[in-house]
Amino acid sequence: MPAPPTREAERQLSVGQLASRSGVAVTALHFYETKGLIQSSRNAGNQRRYPRAMLRRVAVIKMAQRLGIPLATIAKALSSLPLDHTPNAADWQRLSAGWRDDLSQRIAELTLLRDQLDGCIGCGCMSLKECPLRNNHDHLALGGPGPHPSEPLTTVL
Repeated sequence: MPAPPTREAERQLSVGQLASRSGVAVTALHFYETKGLIQSSRNAGNQRRYPRAMLRRVAVIKMAQRLGIPLATIAKALSSLPLDHTPNAADWQRLSAGWRDDLSQRIAELTLLRDQLDGCIGCGCMSLKECPLRNNHDHLALGGPGPHPSEPLTTVL
């Protein structure tokens, strides 16, 4: 007869419970786990079990993603926290402070793009080669012909 579950084991969440409580798909939770963002253990039946602290970690991940923070950046920030630690307000302030400058820069670029968008469409050039918003001073030509991955947003200053 197997030993009765410990109190800690009773407090752990299945992947379905974590998905339901966090509003995140099971497949996303598995992905987060493969990237080291969250961690589970296995019970006697080889099923994943998550400590309740993972609920808060998932909330931090989702909020950061909503802000447009890349998952690799989130992972790097979360690596400063022990996996068994429930992130708190002080942790969030410290993590988000590291993202503030990047967010401010992106907001400024998007604001400038928004403010110039009507003029761009109004000019009628519709040229990817010469458009001052899309390809200011034909900087894309430096990369050679063809598509360029992760092209930065260029703006007219």
